[in-house]
Amino acid sequence: MKRYLVTGSYGQIGMDLIPAMLKRYGKENVIATGRKKINPVFKELDVIYRRLDIRDQYGLRSLLVEYDVDVLIHNASVLSATGERNPQLAHSINFEGFYNALEATRELNLEQLFAPSSIAAFGPTTPLVNTPNTTIMEPTSIYGISKVYVELMGNYYNQKYDLNFRSLRYPGVLSPEEPGGGTTDYAIWIFYEALKNKKYECFLGSDVRLPMMMMSDCLKSTFDLIEAPEDKLQHRAYNVTGMSFTPEELANAIKEYISDFEITYKPDFRDAIARSWPQSLDDSVAREEWGWDPEFPFDKMVIEMLDGVSKKLGISY
Repeated sequence: MKRYLVTGSYGQIGMDLIPAMLKRYGKENVIATGRKKINPVFKELDVIYRRLDIRDQYGLRSLLVEYDVDVLIHNASVLSATGERNPQLAHSINFEGFYNALEATRELNLEQLFAPSSIAAFGPTTPLVNTPNTTIMEPTSIYGISKVYVELMGNYYNQKYDLNFRSLRYPGVLSPEEPGGGTTDYAIWIFYEALKNKKYECFLGSDVRLPMMMMSDCLKSTFDLIEAPEDKLQHRAYNVTGMSFTPEELANAIKEYISDFEITYKPDFRDAIARSWPQSLDDSVAREEWGWDPEFPFDKMVIEMLDGVSKKLGISY
């Protein structure tokens, strides 16, 4: 059995990814890392957890050697909205951190480096409807620029050093966990506010259409790509998606279950970021090369989110 180390374990994805990996690979083969102290959830799961700042290249190498790691899953990243508020922090973590992950993978000859990209890697010059897997990438946010860097450097190391780099362009990822500073976060906060207060003020315009996926599909795509045979892969980065919708469409779907829910709109700087991103993705390359097939359509997602958030809040609907 291979051994895996995950950076950024306390992020929205990491909080679901780590428990799923424990079940899939065994707790002795999963090492979770992050800058914070171990949280109660990980402590209860008896996770192997070590504190790590991804900018500490020597600390990263030491852990990879200490635990004889085969696959590095590099999730540590400052997200889009937080990055615009503090681009200097985003640069140091997203650029320097990924370079440290690349070099550690190369120098220690790890079997694989997985590092997610994002729809933020695209920009206003990209075809925004059914965005192809290979297309123009001119993002306008520091987060998006960092993800283009991830893809280009990963490709470069693959070609120059035969480093087994793999990446997914995640769309907005939906789960009952509180999100961590992304532009697509509205699609999670709306459920919290609908259940708690029966109203929500959205920071995007009503008509902003974005691609999304449920967390279970996010984890499925991650495992599918990590475990895919190398000879099946013709690309290093892949579009994946589950659905696309606008805030207005999501609000109307929630009203079917919470009839007195009200939404208002007060677009801020995140609206401009979102409008530069794809409205929908063409994920046919992932489907053809390694069998990607999402399981959650829009209607099923709404019910799953309402059930999950209501359980988390202890509020029925």
